[in-house]
Amino acid sequence: MKIENLKVVRATYELYINGEEGKEELMEKATEETPLVWCQGEGMMLPAFEAAMSGKEAGETFDFVLAAKDAYGEYIEEGLMELPKKMFFNGDGEFDEERVYVGAIVPMNTTDGQVVKAQVCEITDESVTIDLNHPYAGEDLHFKGTILDIRDVTEGELKAIRHPHGCCGGGCHKKKGESCGECGEGGCGDCGECGGCE
Repeated sequence: MKIENLKVVRATYELYINGEEGKEELMEKATEETPLVWCQGEGMMLPAFEAAMSGKEAGETFDFVLAAKDAYGEYIEEGLMELPKKMFFNGDGEFDEERVYVGAIVPMNTTDGQVVKAQVCEITDESVTIDLNHPYAGEDLHFKGTILDIRDVTEGELKAIRHPHGCCGGGCHKKKGESCGECGEGGCGDCGECGGCE
């Protein structure tokens, strides 16, 4: 069996990026006990990663580099932003030290309502500097590993991947038979175990 769309793949891997003095630095590792698992073609991995893995077979090893432009893009200086500290106050009107500290990843809302992850880089008395770039932005990614096994995805797995919060987004509160957008013309009643329909 080869890696192709709708196949579940388990693999070990090591991820390296260029460190100081041109030496590669190990950033991530997945072992046989805790392997990397993904369903090919469902957007769980970087498109360039899936393209590099396509057609490989169980037991095969891999060793390839994704250029930054094919991974998380180049580093964008505009992604580094200094924001007023009061934006990070909790419900009590105090700075949220438990959630916001140097190195923390915090969710931020964009002007168009999307939620993005930002890393906290610096905290002063007046401001918090965040970086909206992915931690690997600007880095070439070197992957090495072995494909452990490949199998067909099950219907249940595919439903969970495509509707991670339940078929109606985790609770549409529509009556059976009413359309709730994602569930099709017949409404929630067509979805089986929706998890949130009344």
